[in-house]
Amino acid sequence: MKINSRFDHFNFNVLDLERSLAFYDRALGLKETRRRTADDGSWVIVYLTDHQTGFLLELTWLRDHPAPYELGECEFHLCVRVPGDYGETRRYHREMGCICYENVDMGLYFIEDPDGYWIEILPLR
Repeated sequence: MKINSRFDHFNFNVLDLERSLAFYDRALGLKETRRRTADDGSWVIVYLTDHQTGFLLELTWLRDHPAPYELGECEFHLCVRVPGDYGETRRYHREMGCICYENVDMGLYFIEDPDGYWIEILPLR
């Protein structure tokens, strides 16, 4: 059997859902497209969209997880491509104070969300 899968979403667990939603809207323009909430309020899952691809970023909030998540060595990341003036986007992220790593020689940088997840920022080509 040959399986032809396609990417659907990627999940980040977050400590403060509203803070994370505000960050992803401000830093990347990602908007909430749908939400699921447990009947007992123990969890909330919010899906963010870029309104361009079918890929979603899932943010999961768990009521009973009151401490920051352990991300290990953070040797994983999400990557997005941004249209327009890449230098201006970098300046904007620098003003936000969210750039955590830059590699000028490779022409890329990373921003860090409120929970410590890294997002690689590349120009749209």
